[in-house]
Amino acid sequence: MTDKATKSPAELRSARWFAPDDLRSFGHRSRMMQLGYAEEDFRNKPIIGILNTWSEINSCHGHFPERAKEVKRGVLQAGGFPIEMPVLSVDEQFTKPSSMLYRNMLAMETEEVIRSHPFDGVILMGGCDKTTPALIMGALSAGVPFVYLPAGPMLRGNYAGKILGSGSDAWKYWDERRAGNISDEEWLGVQGGIARSHGVCMTMGTASTMTAIADSLGLTLPGASSIPAVDANHSRMASACGRRIVDMVWQDLTPDLIVTEASVRNAAIVAMATGCSTNAVVHLVAMARRAGVDLTLDDLDALGRTTPLLANIRPSGQAYLMEDFYYAGGLLAMMKQISDRLDLSCMTVNGKTVGDNIVTADVYNDDVIRPLSNPVYKEGSLAVLRGNLCPSGAIIKPAACDPKYHVHEGPALVFDSYPEMKAAVDDDTLDVTPDHVLVLRNAGPQGGPGFPEWGMLPMPKALLRQGHRDMLRISDARMSGTSYGACVLHVAPESFVGGPLALLKTGDIVRMDLPNRRLDMLVDEAELEARRAAWVAPEPRFQRGWGWMFSKHVGQADTGCDFDYLTRAHGPAAGEPEIF
Repeated sequence: MTDKATKSPAELRSARWFAPDDLRSFGHRSRMMQLGYAEEDFRNKPIIGILNTWSEINSCHGHFPERAKEVKRGVLQAGGFPIEMPVLSVDEQFTKPSSMLYRNMLAMETEEVIRSHPFDGVILMGGCDKTTPALIMGALSAGVPFVYLPAGPMLRGNYAGKILGSGSDAWKYWDERRAGNISDEEWLGVQGGIARSHGVCMTMGTASTMTAIADSLGLTLPGASSIPAVDANHSRMASACGRRIVDMVWQDLTPDLIVTEASVRNAAIVAMATGCSTNAVVHLVAMARRAGVDLTLDDLDALGRTTPLLANIRPSGQAYLMEDFYYAGGLLAMMKQISDRLDLSCMTVNGKTVGDNIVTADVYNDDVIRPLSNPVYKEGSLAVLRGNLCPSGAIIKPAACDPKYHVHEGPALVFDSYPEMKAAVDDDTLDVTPDHVLVLRNAGPQGGPGFPEWGMLPMPKALLRQGHRDMLRISDARMSGTSYGACVLHVAPESFVGGPLALLKTGDIVRMDLPNRRLDMLVDEAELEARRAAWVAPEPRFQRGWGWMFSKHVGQADTGCDFDYLTRAHGPAAGEPEIF
């Protein structure tokens, strides 16, 4: 990619708003002057939108007001004109019933904000789980040059001299509290020590998974996803993003030149090697399809079978957190370890190839970033199951569950709602053994509603007090990327729309055969047909508003849960707006 400008000022997209000698452009220029700008501030310069997902309740993005200032500094240094624009802040902790219900809303807003405003290029500021795929999905459809600015992971947690990982250790200590092994004082200490700074979860949860995917797709400055949120290098990276996007506009380096079939494959391989969140499947499929790449579950499973897990980061790894990953060399160093599996010719936002970007990367701690000769796990992070319970697929994270459940057969214990399940597992008298298979249904994209993170079903108290810490659990829900255990997720089609999971009954024998990628209920076909004929569809979750729109148009888990009318199959993206 040449560094030489290929556009003239007259060819800038923003020139349609500001250059003509007509009444409408007079109005645009006069309103900019109303804001206190002179014409020389914005005329004939790339206008850069800074799409900021900050809010006062989004702790992952608490540093974004300062980062936005640093981006603006970089834009101005490079001769551009920055405009900060707020977009929906989809935070993971407080948005209910599920942040996933609003991923597509942010994607739509991103696309329309870009298209309807005089932006020649954009900086996307995100990081908390759904913001990365949503911003990228929308910007891919809009088609203007963009750089993704990842929020960065928070610092390591700490309590009583022990290193804590957000999410992962919360689940672990909660199980011990439910088992009666953690005091109130200890529980409050963990609560106050597990999240100590701005930034996303410092485990390899969904947030760090998705920013690593954005990085390996070539959509961030190289290695930006590894920098801790509060490190001074993160501030410098923000300004560098501002400088770089101005050059990208002049060079006309649009996302279709970066997100290709080859770069999507790179991202999937990198995700597997990092021990990625199970949520990576839904989001990467949706992002790829926005770029016209038909990524399937079978593609991901094939890569998972041959890609070793190299990042020794919780929850799939045992020892380390994202701060350690950064000090060990970060994502670029890990990509160099698997460089023979990657397409090194793929273009990235800095105008160089993947091969150029990793050539000087080094691993500084080979226990954190393992060599191919000593992987954390011989296969990648994810596996795709199929069978009569999940004809369209289901997901499991093999490295994060007890190996004794890789092949397992046991009676189902089925729950139709989360409250029903929660009441049962908290009942000390529940008749359950470690061989049982806990099943939660009506928790998918439509049934949840919004595909909530309920898939790491709590261990029954009765089993916890016997010393058990894992069992096979199945649902059509998602689970947090910081979670772990023998949890089968994303069962598709979901039960709420009549998928086979809706036909399962308590006491039916369920068999999982992970090596052969099978998940089945051992019920004969005639019985299943009778149950199918007797099944009654539940009442819709919504009658109006966004929820109604969501339920009418959302796809199933195996296709990325995008809206049918936003996929390329529905038609090309809208063109430039008319200006009269």
